[in-house]
Amino acid sequence: MQEWLTIDGFVADRHGNLDFVTSNELNKKSDEDLLQFMDTVDTILLGAVTYKLFVAFWPGATTKEEIIADKLNGTNKIVFSNSLERAPWGSWPEAEVIKGNACAEILKLKSQPGKNMVLWGSISLAQSLMRNNLIDEYHLRISPVAVGRGTPLFPADIELLRLNLTGLKKYSSGLALLQYEPR
Repeated sequence: MQEWLTIDGFVADRHGNLDFVTSNELNKKSDEDLLQFMDTVDTILLGAVTYKLFVAFWPGATTKEEIIADKLNGTNKIVFSNSLERAPWGSWPEAEVIKGNACAEILKLKSQPGKNMVLWGSISLAQSLMRNNLIDEYHLRISPVAVGRGTPLFPADIELLRLNLTGLKKYSSGLALLQYEPR
């Protein structure tokens, strides 16, 4: 799971905005690292809400604007949704839609050969996976802003989650990447 969040632990502000992740200044060096990370991934997991946000931008993005555009667009995508029938991705291959129990489906996917999968955004799905201990790595991109209130990354009902720090990188913009694995 890879998420952007504020220093006070929110993935969106009180109005549902994600403005704290849209700064090119914050993203430049981080995106270069993300491009390398994409070499380890063969599947992107999304919920319906994040799919709708992503599909409105990414299929038309170029590597001149976003260095990860081609890799992101060319990577296999799975959208977990009980409401979507299809998940087109512009001129790129369409995303697969899986309905039903996402945790059961992800357990099946984890047992198959291949590279890593990454979950971006999709907070309801992420929290469900947290509750079911299905996240192998937490990559948290901490933006140097606080919003006071908003949508928390971690659900209020989660049991104690003990993590081991496996990576830490700070960027000159103030952004920090923290990487954890469950104990």
